[in-house]
Amino acid sequence: MDPDTITTVRSSTVQHGSTSDRVYLMRLAPRDLPGILDDLEELAAGRGYGKIFARIPASSRDPFLSRGYVVEARIPGLFQGVEDGYFISLFRDPERSRDDRLKDMARAGDPAHAGNGRPRPLPPEATCSRAEQEDAPALAALYREVFPTYPFPIDSEAFIRESMVKGVVYYGIRFSGTLVAASSAEVHGEEENAEMSDFATHPAFRGLGLSGHLLREMEGAMRTAGLKTVYTIARAASFPMNLTFARAGYDFGGVLLNNTGICDGLESMNVWYRSLQ
Repeated sequence: MDPDTITTVRSSTVQHGSTSDRVYLMRLAPRDLPGILDDLEELAAGRGYGKIFARIPASSRDPFLSRGYVVEARIPGLFQGVEDGYFISLFRDPERSRDDRLKDMARAGDPAHAGNGRPRPLPPEATCSRAEQEDAPALAALYREVFPTYPFPIDSEAFIRESMVKGVVYYGIRFSGTLVAASSAEVHGEEENAEMSDFATHPAFRGLGLSGHLLREMEGAMRTAGLKTVYTIARAASFPMNLTFARAGYDFGGVLLNNTGICDGLESMNVWYRSLQ
């Protein structure tokens, strides 16, 4: 994997790189407006990136919109359960603003696919639990097996250990002691939300609904921790992953066009969210 770079611009957190061919404003410090808008555009122009993507509170939206950004997704109450969150983008490459593949991707939120929302029971030889530091080698190996490319270096034991220290919580499912599926919850404590992410299942164990069990386990932990909102950014092309969130009662928030470098190409991503209040 060749992961993108995470850096600080003024007081905000920004990811950028060739893997996703974008600048991603991950955390905006509102005091950085409006100057950071020039910084983001200069960074994108200097590296030739095709897209600038930002996750921001509603109160910071107008300066971005005045510079040509468009709203791609919205999550009600993303910040502290009160203020809406917006995913907005500036398409420097016009081709990035459309994805003809989407018309062939069935919406997993169709009631015909919803089911009863409960994953099938785990086999008796399987366990689902929170991962610890000593699980980093197994997690890295699984992610390396599943994802040829990824926007974060989750195939690195060191990265996984460091992210755990910073508040990312990993979960795993083991069959007879062997890790076969994993996921993470990136907790944003000040915002009182968490991103449910990094779902991966070994090819030999797909079709068993393991992601649904991981999601339920993580969601329960986030609720216990007092978080207000949970959400995910899922590959639009992955019907099973989208179906997992639809069946779990998540609402559809929008599509991020040609947004993320994953599985050897740029993919559009669906935003799903759920209030825990």
